[in-house]
Amino acid sequence: MSDSSRDTAEGAGWGTAEHGAYKRLMPHKVEKVSWLNPKTLWVSRNGVVASWFGDPTGRTRTRWVAQRAAAGAPADKVVRRDDPDRFSFLVIGDTGEGDDPQYAVVPGFLKIGQDTRFAVLASDVIYPVGGADDYGTKFFRPYQDYRAPIYAIPGNHDWYEDLGGFMRVFCDDVPALAPEPAPRPLSRAWLRSLLWHRPRENDGQRLDEARALRGSSAQQAVQPGPYWAIDSGPVRIIGIDTGLLGTLDAEQGAWLRELSQGPRPKILITGSPLYVDGEHHPCAIDGGGTVDGIVRDPAHHYVAAIGGDIHNYQRYPVQVDGRTIQYVVSGGGGAFMHATHTIPHISVGKVTEKDFRCYPLRGDSLAFYSRLYGRRLHLRRFFTLTEAEGTAVIAERLGIPPTRTPGGPARVTRRTRLVASLLGAGGRPDRTSRFRLPVRKIYTQLFSPSSATYSPPFFKCFLRLDVTPETVRLRCYAATGNRAQEIDPPVEDEVTIPLA
Repeated sequence: MSDSSRDTAEGAGWGTAEHGAYKRLMPHKVEKVSWLNPKTLWVSRNGVVASWFGDPTGRTRTRWVAQRAAAGAPADKVVRRDDPDRFSFLVIGDTGEGDDPQYAVVPGFLKIGQDTRFAVLASDVIYPVGGADDYGTKFFRPYQDYRAPIYAIPGNHDWYEDLGGFMRVFCDDVPALAPEPAPRPLSRAWLRSLLWHRPRENDGQRLDEARALRGSSAQQAVQPGPYWAIDSGPVRIIGIDTGLLGTLDAEQGAWLRELSQGPRPKILITGSPLYVDGEHHPCAIDGGGTVDGIVRDPAHHYVAAIGGDIHNYQRYPVQVDGRTIQYVVSGGGGAFMHATHTIPHISVGKVTEKDFRCYPLRGDSLAFYSRLYGRRLHLRRFFTLTEAEGTAVIAERLGIPPTRTPGGPARVTRRTRLVASLLGAGGRPDRTSRFRLPVRKIYTQLFSPSSATYSPPFFKCFLRLDVTPETVRLRCYAATGNRAQEIDPPVEDEVTIPLA
């Protein structure tokens, strides 16, 4: 097994390593998602509009589900697979930018997944707005050689065009929804309708051609809707759709409560992680209750909850009534990396820093962002930290031992402390906090088009879950964009979950 980022800097992808062969898989011309483009910002406006004038996704989702039911989809929305008691599947989240970081994951994904029964895409299948014609280069092409079915749950970006592209691809090419009656003039719904982005009338003309890339019978899967359950071997996998704003409508909440009944072990897949960045987000359900309340109920027998949306990997083993539920963030499948170095010293849900795992390591995340800012602001000599310096200053700020022993001397200087503070290392406020530079969604919007984004290491990842009647073995595999990690993808984290 190759070194991981926890072993060596080379295992993390640093150094003058040979770049991977993933570029051979990419189209000749790649249109990179640019959040500096006013057109991109304008077509992505529905999340903001929903937060101002009310979120209509619950009602729209109900209409999609009713349309699928009328077409013969099972009423309980359960896919019953003929898998053995011992099988494996993949989970990958936030994939669809269609550029170097997404395609860099593909060689390892195919190698590790060659004997798996199916895969699940957890959130944001297509950026920026889930358009049907984007599926060719951002879904069908990258995964054309994965020989098993792929199921998916939508993320907020898939909802920016009312989920039309997602439903056509994953739900038996359903027709578009009929227009709703016009809202009452001057109402909030009327104001929302004036600003609401809708798909182009001719969107999806290239979809049939793209489908041929995954045209074999072994690759086909039809979902009963945007949320579903899969009964496979000894487990039930439940995928929920958290829409634009990260909540569940009442109808879906009632379905989730019903499908969670019974002694069968369950794994939740959600577009909004329940534990992330050292915080608990239980996910509200319209009409009362939360998703995590359902997950924690001992009568429901959940063993894990895996969420996308945040573009990295995190794991929180939370003790609930004498048992452990593994809460996982798995959104590192292709979109721009969200920082881990801003995650504070962990103390949440009785999970301590000793129990917590993340990828990339905080020190690597800090070094990654320092180099991006150094290039972008033309201040490389000031901003750029080596991976050893990043590791050392994170250890100092959080009061933890270095996760990886630096390969050389790494003295923590006033400059490294200042850079770490400016980039929000450790999430700890100090005298420079008012000058802190953006490293999360604001950074993505401003700087993701930078050429530095498309140079390894990318710190992407995906999960493989091996199921037996007794356990689920969960492993997080890394994809850096370098050849060494393509040939032998390193395991960045591993946990065995008992099903008893």
